[in-house]
Amino acid sequence: MKLGVLTSTRADFGIYLPLIKELKKDNFFNLEIIAFGTHLSEKFGYTINEINNQGFEVKHQLETIPKGDSPKDISESIGETTSKFANFWNNNKFDLVLTLGDRFEMFAAVAAASPFNIKFAHIHAGETTLGAIDNAYRHSISLMSEYLFVSTNAYKNRAIEINKEPNKVFNVGALSIDNLKKVELFTKDEFLNNYNIDLNKPTILSTFHPETVSLDKNEIYIDELLSAFKELQNRYQIVITMPNSDTQGLLIRDKINEYGKNNSNVHLVESFGMKGYLSCMKHCRFMVGNTSSGFAEAAFFPKWVINLGERQKGRTITPNIKTTEIKSNKIISAISEIENIELPKDTNIYGNGNTAIKIVNILKEIYAK
Repeated sequence: MKLGVLTSTRADFGIYLPLIKELKKDNFFNLEIIAFGTHLSEKFGYTINEINNQGFEVKHQLETIPKGDSPKDISESIGETTSKFANFWNNNKFDLVLTLGDRFEMFAAVAAASPFNIKFAHIHAGETTLGAIDNAYRHSISLMSEYLFVSTNAYKNRAIEINKEPNKVFNVGALSIDNLKKVELFTKDEFLNNYNIDLNKPTILSTFHPETVSLDKNEIYIDELLSAFKELQNRYQIVITMPNSDTQGLLIRDKINEYGKNNSNVHLVESFGMKGYLSCMKHCRFMVGNTSSGFAEAAFFPKWVINLGERQKGRTITPNIKTTEIKSNKIISAISEIENIELPKDTNIYGNGNTAIKIVNILKEIYAK
C-alpha cells in the first residue's frame, strides 16, 4: 500500500511520530513523507531536521511558507500552497494520504487534491475550536476525507455529523498518548544538559497562539499575558514556546521576544522537539496558554492548565483545565486558585496508548481486501 503522510509543522510531526514508526516497520506499507509549511523555514527552526534525526527519509519537500502574518499573507499562502500541491498531486499517486489537524496549509494541500480523487484519512477529526479559523479548516478537511480517526466518543459523534458515514469514522484515541506511554522522557538533569533550562525551579510552560477570529484583540491579549508573567516571574521560571505561523503570529512573536530580552528567568524556545516539549510539560508546575497540547497531553500526566480565551472553545474540558479571560488579573487569580488545589486524578479520556496500532490495523483491514 502506497501511503503518504502530510506534515507541515513541528507539532503535527510530533503527534504523527508513533504512527510513522509503526507504519515504517510493517512491510504492508510503502511510506512516503510529504513535508511542507514551516518545516522548511529557518525562522521556525527548520524542523525538517527533527524528521531526519528520527531516522526518516523525507521524500517530498514543498516550500510553502507565508511571507508574513497578515490576513493577506495567509490568504496568498493558501493560494500558493494549493498551486504547488496541484502540481504535486498531478505527478504523485497514493492509495491513501494521512492528514492531521486543522491548519490552513493542511487545508490547502488537501483541497488541491480534490480534483484528483485522492483519498485521505483525517486524524483528529471532529474536534471544535471556536476561537480559531482553523475550526473551519478542520471540518473542511474532514469533508474531503474518506476516513476519519477521532480521539473520543464525543468527537466521533461530531465527525459522523460531518461525513454522515458512521462506518468510516473510528474512535482510536489520541496519538500523543502513545508518545507519552512509549517515549522515555528526559529527567530534569538530562533536560538541563540538553536545553540549559533547570526544571528544578518552579516553572510555567506557555504557548500562546493568536485568536484568528478575534484579530483586533490579539495585541491586547499578548500584552495582558506578558503583564501577568512580569508579576509572576519573581516566583516562577517562565518557559515560552513560540507561536506558529498564524495570522498575527509574528506580532505575538515580536512581543514575546521583546519581553524575553535580558530576562534571566524567562526562556524562549523555537522548538523543543516532541520529546523535549513533553519532558518540559511533565516537569513544569503548570501550563498557561491556548495550545491544544493543554488538552490531551496535559490530561495524561495530569497537569494543571490555565486555558486562555476562546481559541480552544468547543474542546472537551477535563477537570485539570481552568479556562479564564485573557486579562492579567484574571490569569493571576486563576493561578492562585490552582496553587492551593490538589490535582484531580483520572483526567485522561484520550485512550491507552495504542492508537497507532489501531490505525495500522484498520488500514490493513480496509486495504488488504
